[in-house]
Amino acid sequence: MITHQREPQTQPAANALRLGGLTPLTSVDYPGELAAVVYCQGCPWRCRYCHNSHLLDVAPEGEGRDAPTWAEVLELLRSRRGLLDAVVFSGGEPTAQSALAEAMADVRALGFKVGLHTGGPYPQRLRKLLPLLDWVGLDIKALPDDYPQVTGVSGSGESAWRSLGLLLEAGIALEVRTTPMPGLDDDAYLQTLMQRLADAGVRNYVLQQCQPAPLCDGRLRNRPRRLPEQWPSAPFEQFSLRADGPR
Repeated sequence: MITHQREPQTQPAANALRLGGLTPLTSVDYPGELAAVVYCQGCPWRCRYCHNSHLLDVAPEGEGRDAPTWAEVLELLRSRRGLLDAVVFSGGEPTAQSALAEAMADVRALGFKVGLHTGGPYPQRLRKLLPLLDWVGLDIKALPDDYPQVTGVSGSGESAWRSLGLLLEAGIALEVRTTPMPGLDDDAYLQTLMQRLADAGVRNYVLQQCQPAPLCDGRLRNRPRRLPEQWPSAPFEQFSLRADGPR
C-alpha cells in the first residue's frame, strides 16, 4: 500500500505577520546551522545606536518596504526542506507581533528548528514562546538601571533582564550578546556587566563592536570605542569578540 506524506497544516493567523525582509541563507545567525532569517517589523524601543532603524515602525498594510508576505516565505521554506536547518526570527523586535507564535508553529511543522533574536522587551510573551524555541540570541544592552539611556523607555532594563531569567530557567540554548552603546562602553563598565551576567548563569556570551553608521542618534556616530582584539578576563565558558558588529 502506497502512502503519501501529508503537507503540514499552516496557521492562518500567521499571515498577519508583518515582515521587513528575508535572508534566504546564512551560516552566522544560528550557530552551527544553515538558516533563513525572517525580519519582523516593529519595536517598542528606540535604541540610540540601532542598526536596523528601518524596521522600528510597522509600515501601513500594502505600503512601504519591498518585503515578502508570510505565504511567500512559507513557499520558499517548503522548497528548502533538506537544505536548510533552521529559521531565525529577527527584527525589529519579533515578539512585538501577536502572530509570531503561529508563524513559529508553521516553521516547526515544516521540520525546521526555530531561532529568535530578541531584546526581551516582553517577558510574558516570551514565556509563551518557550515551547516553540530551539535557540535564542538575546541582546543585553546594559545594566538594568542604565537601559533608559539606551532605549528611551523607563522599565526596559527590568523587562530585558526578566527575559534573561526566563530563558536561563527554561534551559534553551542561549547566546547573550552586548553591543555597547558609546558612553556605556569603558572597560570597567563592561567588566561589571559581564560579571553580573555570569553570576546570573550566562555561559555563552558575545561582545559586539558598535558600528558608527547607521545610528539612530547621529551624535553617537563619531563616538564608538574600538573594542580590544582580546579581552583580558571574561567569566564565561564560551566568550567571543565580534569585531564586525551585531547580527
